[in-house]
Amino acid sequence: MLEIDMNKREEQLISIWETHTAAEFELKDADAAIATMTENPVLIHVPVNTGATGKEALRNFYRDIFIPQMPPDIELELLTRTVGEHRIIDEFILHLTHSLQMDWFAPGIKATNKKLSIPFVGIITFENDKIDSEHIYWDQATVLKQMGLLDNSLPVLGKDQCKRLLNINAPVNELIQ
Repeated sequence: MLEIDMNKREEQLISIWETHTAAEFELKDADAAIATMTENPVLIHVPVNTGATGKEALRNFYRDIFIPQMPPDIELELLTRTVGEHRIIDEFILHLTHSLQMDWFAPGIKATNKKLSIPFVGIITFENDKIDSEHIYWDQATVLKQMGLLDNSLPVLGKDQCKRLLNINAPVNELIQ
């Protein structure tokens, strides 16, 4: 009985999370995204400390910054998902063309028109049937390398960072000399 209840809970959390991400990436609707969240949600894009705390502040962030600064070709490629009673952890690759300034992602950097692929991890916590927090992690050095803003002498892979996540037989230890 407990296993059936956990499966239902996992399905419920996945449905809420997928409704939320569809509101952001497909519908581009801040109100629909906020409708999936608690009264005091938190979003932290950890590498650059963007996001907001509180329903109205987060609605404004989604409406004024995150959604309008999303390139039209943005795509999430899910690699792994772990679901617990109150949490989802997604590992995914974000693919996009940096065709506009994205202050939520690379504050103050003008569009480079470079194609980017970046590994991400999202830790999403839930309170009852609402999203309570999103902590989103990525390697900002790989972003800056792909944008052409980091010197090639630095030990940063850039787009190649995704290769072994997609193919375990891809080259390894390329930065070790």
